[in-house]
Amino acid sequence: MSLSVTLLLVMVTSLTQAQPALFKDADLKLGAELIAQNNCDTCHQKRVGGNGNAIYKPQGRINTPGFLRGMVEQCNTELNLGFFPEEVTAIAAVLNRDHYKFK
Repeated sequence: MSLSVTLLLVMVTSLTQAQPALFKDADLKLGAELIAQNNCDTCHQKRVGGNGNAIYKPQGRINTPGFLRGMVEQCNTELNLGFFPEEVTAIAAVLNRDHYKFK
């Protein structure tokens, strides 16, 4: 039993360490909800075509966690979404988790 608990703790610790310090306390659930509520995928599909995933290019111009957060802030500003800083960070953390995988 204690081995299972130890393994679980190691897995949880490694998952939390996978996010950069910038996203350490980000609310991933909130970020995912905001992405869905604001139809981010639809906007990205209009910009790049297909399913919109081509906008996420980890080897492209977005190459740091800070730059990723800045791009989310740019969308926030351009589209006048009114996100608070912690919401921008939450969205960027979800994008990092799902697409960019910065550590």
